[in-house]
Amino acid sequence: MPSEKVSVFEEGKVLLFDKPVYWTSFDLVNKVRIMIRSTFGIKKLKVGHAGTLDPLASGLMIICTGKATKKIDTFRDLDKEYVATFHLGDTTPSFDMETETDNHYPTDHITKKMVQDVLTGFLGEQKQLPPLYSAKLISGKRAYEFARKGIKKTLEPATVFFREIELLSFEIPEIRIRLVCSKGTYIRSFARDLGNALKSGSYLSSLERTAIGEYRIRDAFSLDKFKDNLEQINPASCSETMSSE
Repeated sequence: MPSEKVSVFEEGKVLLFDKPVYWTSFDLVNKVRIMIRSTFGIKKLKVGHAGTLDPLASGLMIICTGKATKKIDTFRDLDKEYVATFHLGDTTPSFDMETETDNHYPTDHITKKMVQDVLTGFLGEQKQLPPLYSAKLISGKRAYEFARKGIKKTLEPATVFFREIELLSFEIPEIRIRLVCSKGTYIRSFARDLGNALKSGSYLSSLERTAIGEYRIRDAFSLDKFKDNLEQINPASCSETMSSE
């Protein structure tokens, strides 16, 4: 294998990937590392990601290799765009489908205009309480470790910013929304807050991250496409950021 193919991934590449549902962010990073190492005979390769996605979420992840991992914090600071589906009238302890429904609420009073008015109220700076089912650290442990044992803990609210919120579809009990928000925003927490604002309940039933800053999901590799084309990629001539286009 030509030596230039080995060196460029170590020198640093920025890769765009579409994470599948049910995969953890670590699963994807590890798979990409294995694929590159086995294809180009690299014994050791530093690989990291610029922002976690929950296993139940899909969508854009930025994965950096070699020296490009030094830029990870820069990518983490970028705004994120999501397309999310929310189920109204019910809640779950995790605010998504990881846990079973625990409470039911009426939805007959919810109109499309009511939803649009409520969404407008979320625009701008907000104080958001992270979900206990999260990777936030509490006394050196991940919050979800306490949540899964039924131990109640209190997390500190964080300041987040919603730049754009657009109602894409309204078909009770499901509504679909596009959101552009700052780093550190939990869409699952938004689901809880949305339900409260609508005087009902809500949980996140699907989530796709569609953009990170100017990087778009349409330019991302699927794992299969990356694998099929890895041998044909000419790393010596490609730019630092590699996409599926």
